[in-house]
Amino acid sequence: SFNYRYYFFTLMKEYFNIYKDKVILVTGGAGAIGTNLCSALADAGAKMVIILDDLSSGYIWNVPQKKNIMFVKGCITDDIMLKRVFFEQPKYIFHLAAFFANQNSVDYPEKDLKVNGLGTLKLLEYSLFNKVERFIYASSGCSIYGSSAPLPLKEDFMSMNLSTPYQITKMLGELYCNFFANHYELKVVKTRFFNSYGPGEVPGQYRNVIPNFIYWAMKGEVLPITGTGEETRDFTYVGDLVDGLLRAGYYESAIGQEFNLASGKETRIIDLANMVNEAVGNKAGIKFVQRRKWDTKSRLLASIDKAKNLIGYEPKTEFKEGLMNTIQWFRDNWNKIEQSASFGPGVSSAVR
Repeated sequence: SFNYRYYFFTLMKEYFNIYKDKVILVTGGAGAIGTNLCSALADAGAKMVIILDDLSSGYIWNVPQKKNIMFVKGCITDDIMLKRVFFEQPKYIFHLAAFFANQNSVDYPEKDLKVNGLGTLKLLEYSLFNKVERFIYASSGCSIYGSSAPLPLKEDFMSMNLSTPYQITKMLGELYCNFFANHYELKVVKTRFFNSYGPGEVPGQYRNVIPNFIYWAMKGEVLPITGTGEETRDFTYVGDLVDGLLRAGYYESAIGQEFNLASGKETRIIDLANMVNEAVGNKAGIKFVQRRKWDTKSRLLASIDKAKNLIGYEPKTEFKEGLMNTIQWFRDNWNKIEQSASFGPGVSSAVR
């Protein structure tokens, strides 16, 4: 439902063509951000967009069906799968695959380390050996700044006091990127995502708050808010994240740098819940539940000045517009979403 060809050719003419006739690898390409990125790259005329994804949090029905997109089911820690995809000699690597996210890593810390730590290291090694032109790493601005950073969050602040394994391994990925950049001169870019949302994200036990709220509201259920509802997040529309990623792969000024990809605006969780309920006509309302132990951030707001200065990044999508686009995607794909959504016992709402 999202018109990438119109969106990107009108907003990014000056650099959209860099991906034309290139082979590009997108790890985690079956996820919400990945599917949107792959659609944009395919529309840009890429020779081949290779998706490597184990479908642990993505779905094959959500993978774009385009002639220049190739899907390979496999894990980023599997050398056989890595040899398979690097045999195609990709020149750009967008590393989005991760063991997502905070609560999942608390429940399964060893798997988090294997996927987010070892998997990222292996990808960097294969990228070095295969002389890729650019390695773009998806980090997490919601994670690596810790709970004591002053707002708005700026790239030069880092914290060693992190509260989940996911936050630790996202930081570890950035440190590995720094090593390969400094020691081997690999051209890496570190992008820090904030509270992504938009078409493509299926709700579930370890997913983000917006798809879960929409799902529960469409089923007529009460929306659980962890905390007081006054907590804020910097919700960033997937189209704007894709815009930032494509820019990160183009601009020379991005090489070796880290920068936030965010909206640069705060939204209260209680306002989000009320907007979702109103948009879908849910009369069940909201309820307040206990915050999770690791959820120590009452506010999130990113500075996007560095991304604007380095790559001309400017988010275009207002929150209400992005939310309505997401709700429409839910309506268009409701049967598949309802079959795929999975909530285990004891799950809390996922405000991340």
